[in-house]
Amino acid sequence: MRVIIKQDYDECAQWAANYVVYKINRFRPTAEKPFVLGLPTGSSPIGMYKELIRLYQAGKVSFENVVTFNMDEYIGLPPAHHESYHFFMHETFFKHINIKPQNINILNGMTTDYEKECNNYEAKIKSYGKINLFIGGVGTDGHIAFNEPGSSLTSRTRVKTLTMETIRSNARFFNNDIDLVPKTALTVGVGTITDAEEVMIIATGNTKAEALKHGIEGSISHMWPISILQMHQHAFIVCDDAATASLRPETIKYFKEIEQRTHG
Repeated sequence: MRVIIKQDYDECAQWAANYVVYKINRFRPTAEKPFVLGLPTGSSPIGMYKELIRLYQAGKVSFENVVTFNMDEYIGLPPAHHESYHFFMHETFFKHINIKPQNINILNGMTTDYEKECNNYEAKIKSYGKINLFIGGVGTDGHIAFNEPGSSLTSRTRVKTLTMETIRSNARFFNNDIDLVPKTALTVGVGTITDAEEVMIIATGNTKAEALKHGIEGSISHMWPISILQMHQHAFIVCDDAATASLRPETIKYFKEIEQRTHG
């Protein structure tokens, strides 16, 4: 596992965006061979999306031959709902870049057949071979996508019931009213995420410190889904100093020295 430690949120966002641009440009995607990108929602990636838009507008990257798969969607929220992930992605990112609408994939939270929706999502990912880079955030309890503590580490796209910790955390997007937060969601599985060629997790702020401690220094456990990244050949975490608050000083020193020596 690689851990990139930056000073603050803005530096993390800039690093993550630059890495996405580097991977797309290096891949040289075409219509026949697109670059496949897994994308998250929430507050963690907003800065990255803003920087990606700036880089696109500056002519540094094109999303014309990029296919995206989002991690999750609330059950029961129509795409036009201001807190649906369809709406979030369109307003925050997609409408500002040159991605083709047919290349955008987000789970349908209004479906009446959850199993069929999830199976079709998995099949569509496989139709492209694999996701080249899956980007995600991490919850305070270590969940990735909506794979809450206790999720199978080989799980696939499915329905998940959200924990009260996640519901309370997401209430800030629903006027701080937990009764308005959906209690279930469709989500890619841990196994879906780790099938990707690369996985990048963005974690900033001291509220993510405990999750990072378990993800980096702890044992692999389904109670801390982020810990599965220890088993991935090309997984890395982009975090700020605040998020490393619970790591051992020698751990922080090790990863900072590795990055300095390897990448200057």
